[in-house]
Amino acid sequence: MDSTPTSGNSRVPSLLMLGAGGFIGVHLTKRCAEIGYRITAVDIYKDKFDTILSEEARSNIKYVHLDIRGASEKKSMDDMVQAHDIVIDLIAFANPALYVTNPLTVFELNFTENMAIVQMCAKHNTRLIQFSTCEVYGTTAGSAMRRVETAASGIAGPTDVVPGLEPFSEDASPMIMGPVCAHRWIYASAKQLLERVLHAYGIERGFNYTIIRPFNFTGPEIDYLPSEAGGGNPRVFSHFINALLYGTPMKLVDGGRNYRGYTYIADAVEAIVKIVENKDGCCDRQIFNIGAPENECTIRELAFRMRDMFDKEFRVVSDPPSPEIVSVTSSEFYGEGYEDCDRRIADISKIRAVLGWEPTSTMDDVIRQTMKYFVEKHRRMETEAPAHAGAHTVHISSAAHHEGNVPPFERGLIMSSHGTVYNTSDVLPTPTGASKIACGAHLDTPPVTPPKTQ
Repeated sequence: MDSTPTSGNSRVPSLLMLGAGGFIGVHLTKRCAEIGYRITAVDIYKDKFDTILSEEARSNIKYVHLDIRGASEKKSMDDMVQAHDIVIDLIAFANPALYVTNPLTVFELNFTENMAIVQMCAKHNTRLIQFSTCEVYGTTAGSAMRRVETAASGIAGPTDVVPGLEPFSEDASPMIMGPVCAHRWIYASAKQLLERVLHAYGIERGFNYTIIRPFNFTGPEIDYLPSEAGGGNPRVFSHFINALLYGTPMKLVDGGRNYRGYTYIADAVEAIVKIVENKDGCCDRQIFNIGAPENECTIRELAFRMRDMFDKEFRVVSDPPSPEIVSVTSSEFYGEGYEDCDRRIADISKIRAVLGWEPTSTMDDVIRQTMKYFVEKHRRMETEAPAHAGAHTVHISSAAHHEGNVPPFERGLIMSSHGTVYNTSDVLPTPTGASKIACGAHLDTPPVTPPKTQ
């Protein structure tokens, strides 16, 4: 397939990639650079670039280390927005544990700081590709009705998810959030509000934007393994692979009854590239789901499929026994205020019709390729461990944010590159022992306990 970037004139559009060092960002930056786009990649760190970028891709990328929240940084950001043709905004806190522990900071970044970028783009008439989330759809109507009936009667209704419900459609599905006391929904609400403001900018000012709603993108470089990073709370794939490699339990939140449809990152990136290209303006002021509805399964099914595949294709003699699969409550796993969506399945008929995109990776492909990445990385670490025993890298940085997992931080706190905040008085367990880091350090490992803001 010829993916050479095209435009209405001879000049290829320049891209400003915000959150370029995160999971989605680094894969998208790599692909766009390889096919010829000139990219300014903004983030607080670039360690993932060092692992996956080819020399060909590096030649098309200028990396800028920037914290978007300071006053002086905003001036720099405004200048960069003006100097580029397209802004791709991946900036977000996208980790459910953070929605419960740090709801205010999640809102401030996901809406307030992103709103500032919207205003810059509108001022300079720069096209914006805004990453949102499939969580804006909230919960299904069936789930919401069961909750209302339970509240009215005082009798708990069935908790099983009803199969066969309609997938979420960009321009037709209602968006049903949970109650305010379930503050986990602050992330989805902030994202939904940003979408609505973008829509209003398009109506009143003719602003050109495209909104992307990702559905469970998965693949190499997603998150980290808690047992290799001193703790933390990444997303489900990382938790399950951690259990397979280290023998910890595979924990099913509320029994793992909820459904998800997993999209392989390489498939997702090809869809995004088509949106960037925007042939004949087909993506102007449009919203697109990017997902793989055929890859739907429950979290419980995912756990068993991952364990079976690991045993058949990746297990070696030195690995621990197959882990136990256990059920835990959401309050035990995330804390009070957590609530989840029973199904989150994408209707991709719009992106299929407009851009001709279809995902090609099966659920087994997604599991296999993601697992292969983590297992090979783990095996290398085991081999190299004796040579690096006791080593621990600390970078001095005021810290900022990247797409994917980065939790809140305040100046004067410690933030890991995996996205966790420590108080400066914390003792920080690491794979090679405990160490205490001075204020302002940028640490490579997350903590055992959730962050607390001061």
